[in-house]
Amino acid sequence: MKLINREEYLNKLISVIGTPDIKVLTGIRRSGKSKLLEAFKKYITQNIKNVNIIHINFNIPIYENLMEYHELYNYIEKRYDANKRNFILIDEVQMCVGFEKAINGLHALEKYDIYITGSNAFLMSSDLATLFTGRTFGIDVYPFSFKEYLEYYQYDDIDKAFDNYVKEGGMSGSYLYKTQKEKYDYISDVYNTLIVRDINQKYKIRNLDVLNNLNNFLIDNISNLTSSNNIANVLNSNNVSITDKTISNYIKYLCSAFAFYKVTRYDIRGKKLLSTQDKYYLSDHSFRYALLGTTNMDYGRIYENIVAIELLRRGYEIYVGTLYNKEIDFVASKRNEKIYIQVSDNISDDITLQREVKPLLEIKDAYPKIIIAKTKHELYQYEGIQIYDIARWLVE
Repeated sequence: MKLINREEYLNKLISVIGTPDIKVLTGIRRSGKSKLLEAFKKYITQNIKNVNIIHINFNIPIYENLMEYHELYNYIEKRYDANKRNFILIDEVQMCVGFEKAINGLHALEKYDIYITGSNAFLMSSDLATLFTGRTFGIDVYPFSFKEYLEYYQYDDIDKAFDNYVKEGGMSGSYLYKTQKEKYDYISDVYNTLIVRDINQKYKIRNLDVLNNLNNFLIDNISNLTSSNNIANVLNSNNVSITDKTISNYIKYLCSAFAFYKVTRYDIRGKKLLSTQDKYYLSDHSFRYALLGTTNMDYGRIYENIVAIELLRRGYEIYVGTLYNKEIDFVASKRNEKIYIQVSDNISDDITLQREVKPLLEIKDAYPKIIIAKTKHELYQYEGIQIYDIARWLVE
């Protein structure tokens, strides 16, 4: 498979070499964590003298005998070299039963630089502090961005490339297949494996049909405000017996497996988070087409999903903005930076443009306000609002 340098992720790993943290790479299956760990190993080998790298990839059968934490711990300790800098690199660490005990024990020895990857409900970021007694440094690894997609395919025409990215998404393993059907078959298989194996393995789902119905509902309603109660009512009306409490739990499971990202509402005027109704975005928009088909392309929702994941990829916290009963697609914040963002598939007619502009103009603070749409133009301004073409914004 063709490889590209995912420098942003690699540089994050390089920046924490030698720190006492347990470095944890998480993200959805097949998002490239294993290849990233290999690239990091290559960097260490080429740039750091006198090193001893203990690398374990649980995807490879030769390490099956280490899938119990005592075995893992003893295997690593036997390979420690007191005369060298010792690095531990473990891929898919959650496949070892009791892995956290081995990692905590090794970390307590204060003689290893530890890097691990995990990709499912067993290593969700909110659980890291509970799992590991030492401080952790987390890196979320996402599927390919549009910028990485461009680098992979070496497109000259950015607009054509974006049209293809909308259909193909960022699951790079699918790029090896020639037809769109084969690509979607691969993507669908990755997603269904994630649900059946990972979520069911940890949470022992009693009724997978209910989980699948919920999953399809969320995929069909990306970018729509919803709540557990509303979803339960919809499913019950379709003869799927389920409670809102179970729906809430299942949604947590899907988010913990990095299938979806939850975005809560934020009252811009009152400057507070709102507890009712959230939005959910797919970790990669291609899952929608692979699982539900392409009869309804619904570009507006797909563009919004792409922007949501790109903002997360760039390190922003994102919220759905509300102001005087109007909605702003994203309030994106990072340290002292804040941006208000509207996303649209097409603002070529004045009615649509005014609809997107109006909520932004009603925000009275001085933070930047932008619209991201498919304009195929360079950046321009309208009444102080910056208007970006989505493809060009994605490769900024």
